[in-house]
Order: sequence, then structure tokens, then C-alpha cells
Amino acid sequence: MKKEIIMNATANEIRIAITEDGRLAELFVETPESERMVGDIYLGKVARVLPGIKAAFIDIGLKQDAFLHFSDIGRNVDQYATLFEDEDADVDSDDEDDDESVNNNPKQQGQKAAPAAEPTRTFRRGFRKNTQSQERTTDAPRDVNLKKGQDLIIQIIKEPVANKGVRVSSEVSLPGRYLVLIPFGGGKVGVSRKINNYKEKRRLRRIVRSMLPNNYGAIIRTVAEGREESSIKNDLTDLLETWEEIEQSVKTENAPTLLYKDVGTTSSVIRDLFQSDVARVVVDSKKLFREIRTYVKWFAPKMANKVELYRGREPVFDVFGVEKEIAKSLQRKVWLKSGGYIIIEPTEAMVVIDVNSGRYAANQAQELNSLRTNLESAREITRQIRLRDIGGIIVIDCIDLEDEKNKKKVFDEFKKELKKDRAKSTVYQMTELALVQITRQRIRQNILHSFAEPCPTCGGGGLVASKASIVNRVERWLRRMASNSKEFKWTLYVSPILAGYLNDGFFSKLLKLQLKYRVRLILQSDSNLAIDEFRFISHKQKIDLTDKYIE
Repeated sequence: MKKEIIMNATANEIRIAITEDGRLAELFVETPESERMVGDIYLGKVARVLPGIKAAFIDIGLKQDAFLHFSDIGRNVDQYATLFEDEDADVDSDDEDDDESVNNNPKQQGQKAAPAAEPTRTFRRGFRKNTQSQERTTDAPRDVNLKKGQDLIIQIIKEPVANKGVRVSSEVSLPGRYLVLIPFGGGKVGVSRKINNYKEKRRLRRIVRSMLPNNYGAIIRTVAEGREESSIKNDLTDLLETWEEIEQSVKTENAPTLLYKDVGTTSSVIRDLFQSDVARVVVDSKKLFREIRTYVKWFAPKMANKVELYRGREPVFDVFGVEKEIAKSLQRKVWLKSGGYIIIEPTEAMVVIDVNSGRYAANQAQELNSLRTNLESAREITRQIRLRDIGGIIVIDCIDLEDEKNKKKVFDEFKKELKKDRAKSTVYQMTELALVQITRQRIRQNILHSFAEPCPTCGGGGLVASKASIVNRVERWLRRMASNSKEFKWTLYVSPILAGYLNDGFFSKLLKLQLKYRVRLILQSDSNLAIDEFRFISHKQKIDLTDKYIE
């Protein structure tokens, strides 16, 4: 599979597309309004403790308090408290294998290694891999002793979604290119499960253990496989320096305050996704190109020639066909090559996806047709889930199948395709109603929120009041007015669409209203009004009296 990273930069926006075999697979958008927050570390203050829902709300200086579930409170919280008292703490632990998506936090002790070569600070600082902020499923600590007003070091693990604030954890970690540093990790050294070579695991563990200060832990990331000891040492040095800066801030700052700002979306994509399987990175900004090249030369000089500056006059996303793919991703209906299609409907609680056979009607038996459509839709749905960054509960209404073996094939297809996804997900067997259920890790908002906002007319519901119902509201207004006022001449302002509806026909609806309520209505079209809005202006008083008789 050929993977490419395409970057398009403008004055106010950077868009990053990940393509697989020429098709858009993932899309990231970075704007001043959608600043990335996952990985940021704060010194917060406990605002409320709610044992009934096993959670606390932490004031970190944002508009909404952060949500801290008791299951996200680490067992080494007391050790973090020593930072406020300028004391040391030691924790002993055995080695263990673990996935690179593990969090925790330490206080720096011991001497630092020699500083690494300096690219730009933005690209040099550690970055949290997206899967690092996975939903925690561990049991809550037995003793949760949080008190209102207590200072707490926390890290954001999930972006705000809709009207919900950020979700945080007290298990803090600092991710780098090759390592994830775990302050107060008690000497634990884990290795990514994606590294299968036992000898390589042992080599990497030995290297990290030999240079890791006391009471720190670390997770060795997948990209560390085959790397030289000096590269890993430089990465660790950088992470230790960053944690030392955080320690100093804790001692001098008052809560709530930001202790550490993680790198932006662009830096994170290059750090985590630019690996050996990526054929090239194409950038249309000279400034961004120079920053990326400098960073890549620092951590992987052999890959620097894969970074290309796009100099064409045609927009880079048009050349690679990305712009068309983005337009398709915003649509509710997505067509399949076979003629079938899927409908994607986001709701408050979940995302519902409907599979339809559409124009696909081959000569084979219905069961075979349904199976082929379901298999094709499984591949497209998993691509759309990644592309739109859909998280939470996803329910897919597949075409009915009778054969249990065919149901298993569809289930296996979903599992196979979701292995390409970096986010954690779980697929459940197809039910008797042909429903496939998926839960997927949600870190940030759906990508559609980067390009769209709720409709001011329908409020995001997708429906507006019918013209007939709006005319009924106008009539109810006239009835209230007629029972409370003797004025008979009014100017009625409505949208152009409603104006045409009121004037339609020889005995128009406007004429009928005038005759029924014995008023004179002068109809005016106003393009600034939404279809469900209207304004009544009194000719006698020369003022707007719409609100007076609206209810």
C-alpha cells in the first residue's frame, strides 16, 4: 500500500491529507480556532467532587471545567504532590511489556544526558500519539481522596465535544519520537507490542534502562525498532529537559495554569505518521517545508529526501484529487462503486449508518448480492470512519443476510479494515437484525466541525418549518393583534420564498388573511430574513410590534 502525506498551508489554515493508494484515508485541519489540546498539561484546582458519578471537575482556566473520572486518577497522585513540597519519592517496580499508548508521570532525578541537536523547538518537543489518549477501562483506585480547592497536575486526554468540556487524567506522560517518558513510573520499561522481535525488544529495554533516571518509567515506541542508541538517548534527554521545565513551573505558578503545551497538529502528524512506509511528504509552503526538512534531518536523515516542496500553480489538493474527496466526505450519502450507497447520520448519542443496495442488482441470488454490497460497504464505512474521525458508538444497519457464514464474513471484513485505524475500536458480531456495532476511541471532534457549523435557520436539526406552518404563525399573530388593537394598516416583512408563497394564486393567501381580519397588509420581501421569520411594522406608530403579539 502506497502512503503519502500532502500538506496545504494558507494564512489561516493548514490541511494535512493522508492518502493510501491514491485515496484519501485521513484528514487533519489546523486553524487558530481549532487549536489542538490533547497532551497539554495543566496545574488545576479541584472545583467539585461528585462521588455519585465517580468523577470530579477540575478548574484549569477554560470556559468549562475539565472532567476527571475516578478511573483516570493514577495511583501515584500522592507522589505528584511532592512537587508542591519540593520532596523526592521513590517507587520500585518490575519490568513489563505494554502498548505505547500508556500514560503516567514522574519527577526528574539523576543527571541528564548530553543535549540533542537543535531543529526547531516546535518539532523537537515530544508529541503524544493519538492512540495514547485511549478510553480507560481500568477499575477506579480504591481510595480517591480529592478535596475541593486541592491543586492537581492533570493532562488532557480528550478534546471538548459539543457542550462537554475536555476530559483529563492525572496520569501524566511526555511522548517523544522513540519514547514515552513516565514521571514517577517506578522504573517500569515497557515495549510496544507492535515490535515482534524478541531480541530487539531486549536490546531496546537494556538501552533505556541503562540511561533512565531513578523513579522514572518509559514506554518504547514502535518507531524505535532498529534505531541507534544515540538517537534514543537524545530523545530521552529532550523529554527529561521538558519535564524539568514543568517541575519548575509547578513550584512557581498558581492554579489554574498551563504547564506544558503539546505540539500542534502538523508537528504531530510528521512525528507519528512519517515512517518508512510513507513514500513521500508533499508541502506547498516554503516555510513549512524548511521546518519539516530540518526536523526530519535530525531524527531520520535517510528520509529527508522524501520531503518535497510543491511548486506547481494548480492547488496541491486539486493535483492529488484530495479536494474532491473532501467534498464527498461532507455529504450525507456516499456512493459505492457497485451502485449501492451508505447514509451517514450523526445523532447526539451515536452515529447511525444505513447500507442500501441502490442500483446494484446482479443476476446472482439475493443472498450473494447482499453479501457483496455489505462487504464493499464495510470497506467504505471504515474509510469514512477514519476520514471523518467518527468516535463513540457507531451502529451500522447492513442488508439482511440469512447465512451465518456470510454474517461472519462481513464481521471479519470490518475487523480487517479497522486494523488500519490508529484509534482503538471494538467490533461486535452482526445481530439478527443485521446490525453491526462498533465503539471507537474519540479524542477530537468529528472532522466535519472543521468545515461546517450548525445551520442558523434549522439549529442543526436539518429541518425547517414548512411554508404553511409559517403562514399559520402569521395568522395567529393577526388574531392576537386584532383582539388587542384597532390598527388596520401594517407592513409585513418576510423572506423572498415566503413572499412568493403568500402571493401565489388569484385568491392568494395574503388576500385571504386581509379579508378575514379586515386589515391592510403591505408585503415586503427581505432577503436578510430566514424562511421562518417575519416582522410586522405599524404604519400608525412607525415601529416594529412583532414581539408584542408573537405569543
